[in-house]
Parts: sequence; structure tokens; C-alpha cells
Amino acid sequence: MVEFIALMAMLFATIAFSIDAMLPGLPQIAAELTPDAPNQVQLIVTSFVIGMGLATFFVGPLSDAVGRRPVLLAGSALYVLASILAWQAQSLELLLAARVLQGIGAAGPRVVAMAIVRDLYSGRHMARILSFIMMTFTLVPAIAPLFGAWIMGLAGWRAIFLAFVGFAVLTGLWLALRQPESLPPEQRRPMRAGPMLAALSEMLRHPTVSLALLAQAFCYSMLFSMISLVQPVYDRVFDAADSFPYWFALVSLIAASASFLNAKLVMRLGMRRLASFAFGAQVVLSLIVTALWLAQIPMGWMFGIFISWQASVFFQTGLTIGNLNALAMEPMGHVAGMAASVIGSVSTILGALMAVPIGLVFDGTPLPLSLGVAAVCLGAYLTLSVMRGAERRILPN
Repeated sequence: MVEFIALMAMLFATIAFSIDAMLPGLPQIAAELTPDAPNQVQLIVTSFVIGMGLATFFVGPLSDAVGRRPVLLAGSALYVLASILAWQAQSLELLLAARVLQGIGAAGPRVVAMAIVRDLYSGRHMARILSFIMMTFTLVPAIAPLFGAWIMGLAGWRAIFLAFVGFAVLTGLWLALRQPESLPPEQRRPMRAGPMLAALSEMLRHPTVSLALLAQAFCYSMLFSMISLVQPVYDRVFDAADSFPYWFALVSLIAASASFLNAKLVMRLGMRRLASFAFGAQVVLSLIVTALWLAQIPMGWMFGIFISWQASVFFQTGLTIGNLNALAMEPMGHVAGMAASVIGSVSTILGALMAVPIGLVFDGTPLPLSLGVAAVCLGAYLTLSVMRGAERRILPN
């Protein structure tokens, strides 16, 4: 069981490693590939996320049809190929195209690893396994920027993509040699477009599901905006690029405790109420950060305030994303597998698309980020308020 947990945690970690390890290299990539428009380098984050979101719609049903191992191994192979293309890219456009392919390849570990756990375990045993996996997984966002900075210091930013190749080869070989297929042929279901489109149509017509999906997209936009801009803020606003990986690690470790707090509060407050409170609080916090910057308080104080606010944004994801996903999934038990793919795909793509303009208007101050986070959190809060009204109309008593 220890080996299984370690392997699944490595597969889950593919996403965080692929995003967070890139952050220390963004200034160098911008200087080499897009010196006249440095803000465009933030698309390295969102292009990966968009590719991942597109593929998430298909990899779950595909693994139901052909088995888990073929989809995971094919995804690993595509991820390796895309990483090599990114390593060789001589323009930002080619690098972004490679990142989209990387995201498509990484969608397999994101979705199919969860399916393997579900195939082999259920009930409390599944919850226990997932708890161990997530405890291991939470370490990756903390150390990935440090690892990326270390590689970049030794061999330049292109070597980070070779590290991605090594990571994917290691997990792919580990899976191929040690993990048997978890979905027997007699339990597989053919992949058909009709049921997928029918599930999508049903979800979009259901008010609770569609509104929870939209709120989740706003939440992802908040997260992707922070990830895209946090390194430029440390670098260009506070001149703290060298210490960025260490502060990022500290913030990530603090934010990891949010899932434990959520587990205690959600039974008392409910999913929608807890998420609404978290979004409302973040609107207030983001506007306070904006006001303090405009008040031109000393930079030393502002740096500490920004780090605290960054921690609150990451912490908030632990109080919202899981609850919103549960709200969206609750009415869809009869098409749970399809619903999981649709929710993951649509919310990820919408969140990334909303984060793009926030990143592109970065002006060397924290204002685009703080105002952008306030705006998307307000959108999520209002969306959940509409959901509450819809629920009252359906259940007036």
C-alpha cells in the first residue's frame, strides 16, 4: 500500500510540478523570448492549464473504454514529447504550443489516477487512501519553485523542461512495471459522443450544477491569476526574486492546512455557506490590499502584507474548490464519471481564460492582481447568492 500511495501521489503531483517549477524561470524566459512584451510570459501558466482542461473532458471516458494504464502511459508519452519541444523552442509561440500539449498529456494523471483509486478502494478505505495521497501531494507545491530555481541556477531555464522529461519517464516506468490494470475488460464502457453531450446539456440546465460550475471557474481564475503574477510581483515590485521560492514554500505549507479546517467547518456550515463566506472575505481582503498600496505605506510593511494576502488566497482554495465540486456533483450521481470530467474541464478552461487578461495588464504594481482577485471573488459570491435564491424557489419551506 505504501508504494501505491507514493505512485498515486507522484501522478497527482504532475500538475503542481509542471506549473510551480516554472515560476522562477519566467523572468529569464521573458528576457530571451519576449523582451518587448514581458507580460506575455505569464501565458506559460495559462496555456498549460487550458490544454489540461481541454483533455480532462475526454480522458475519463476514454479510460473507461480502453483501461487506465493505456491512457496514463499515452499521456506520459505526450507529456515527454511536449517537454522536449518546449526545451527546444526558439519562440514564445512555439513554447506556448508545447505547453498546451504538455497540459493535454498531464490530464491523464489528473483524472485517471483518481479513477484507479476508485477502482481499487471504496468508502472509508478510499477516503483513507486519498488522505495519505493528499498529505504527500501538498508537499509538491511547496518545493517545486525551489527545485525549479535550483535547476535554473545550474543549467538555465530550459533544463527545467528536461526535469519534466525525467519526472514523466520515472512515473511512467513505475506505473508500467509495478501497477496492474485496475479496470477489467468486462467493466469497460464504450466511449460515445451522445452520452457525453447529453450529460453536458443536463448539467448546464440544472441551476445548482451550472451555478456551482461557474463559481468554481471564478475560483480557478483567482488561483491561476495569483500563480501567474506572484513571481513578477516579488521580482518587479519588491525586488525579492531570489527569496521568492522560499516565501512560496512557506505560504504553500500554511495554505495546506485549509483542507483540515474545511473538514471541520463544512459539516457545521454547509458547502455553499462556507464557500460564500470565503469569497466574501476575500473580496474585503483584496480591496484592503489595494487601498494600502494606494496609500503608499512603506515597502517593508507592504511586502509582509502581500505575503499574508497571498497565503489567504491559497488558503481560500482549500475552503472553496472541493465544496463547489461537491455541490456540482451532488445532483449528478447517475452520471458521476461523465460529470466529473465535464466539471473539471469546463471550470478549468473558463478559469484560465478569465485569468489571462488579469495577467496581461500587469503594470509593475500589485493592483491588477488585487483588483482582479477582488473582481472574480465578487463574481463567485454573487453566483452563490443566485444559487441560494434558486434553491429557495425550489424548496420554499
